Amino acid sequence: MVRVSVGARLHFGFLNLSLARDRLYGGLGVALDEPRVVVTAEPADEVRCRHPAAREYAERAVSLLDVPGAAVTVERSLPRHAGLGSGTQLALTVLRAVAAATETPLSVRSLAPELGRGGRSGIGVATFESGGALLDAGHPTTRFTTDRPAIGSWTVPPVVARHEIPSHWRFLLVVPDADPGRSGSEEDESMRSVVERADATTSDRIAGLVTQNLLPALAEGSAERFGEAVETIGRLNGTWYADEQGGVYRPPVGELVSSLTESPAVYGTGQSSWGPAVYGVTDVDHVDAAIDAGNAALSDAGIAGTVTVATGRNTGAVVEK
Repeated sequence: MVRVSVGARLHFGFLNLSLARDRLYGGLGVALDEPRVVVTAEPADEVRCRHPAAREYAERAVSLLDVPGAAVTVERSLPRHAGLGSGTQLALTVLRAVAAATETPLSVRSLAPELGRGGRSGIGVATFESGGALLDAGHPTTRFTTDRPAIGSWTVPPVVARHEIPSHWRFLLVVPDADPGRSGSEEDESMRSVVERADATTSDRIAGLVTQNLLPALAEGSAERFGEAVETIGRLNGTWYADEQGGVYRPPVGELVSSLTESPAVYGTGQSSWGPAVYGVTDVDHVDAAIDAGNAALSDAGIAGTVTVATGRNTGAVVEK
């Protein structure tokens, strides 16, 4: 039997969603150590798995790897469609577990599209592979189509920048008890609508923030400047999505973000992907104050939820035999 585990990821937004620029998308995000997906697998003569979503991925993995089967168990999983990368991390963890259990060579990046992953953003695949703080290249805008591409017809965007996440950085996670974020066909329809009317000047502002603020902050290890940069980038991304999600942030994220920005222990805050997960950038010296700020934000908004703090992860998925 093998056990494969990997942490969640945060997605801060895209570099460009306008058809007026040469490249589309370009994801930006970081890998986290917690919460985690943990999957075990062992060889079998058929697919055996009680977890519905994992079973679908296991069946596809067995077919792609051309092996008889596998017995797959999900020991831990991420909150579904909360903005933490649950779909991609579960799919790739199952794929890696089946391959390791059956001693089959595997290129995660090559097969991820066959599982329906890595189409727009390459952050989920890249954090699974190597961890770190990452920026992907997106796709040539000429490849954009109004119809959803067939599963497996794309390649995962390459990584153009990767930095180690400084060991003293921490990431506050506030996950309210709210409706899940968009996924599947609903997400596809929303993204197409956003892309077709996105303002290109927003892309230019984000590009400047990435080169002048975010990447230097990573190179210098400044959590304060990094937090300021991702908060602004997230807010600019939100202007693209405002018509689709009911504002720059989807409800009730806006209330939580507004509250967290008042805390000196939180250097930058925003919505991860479609939410409802809210992140805050902090450091090891301000963890307790950041947690207090997260709990206060939920209380002020009158919303139940969870507040945790995660460390950045600078390695890929772990395989134990």
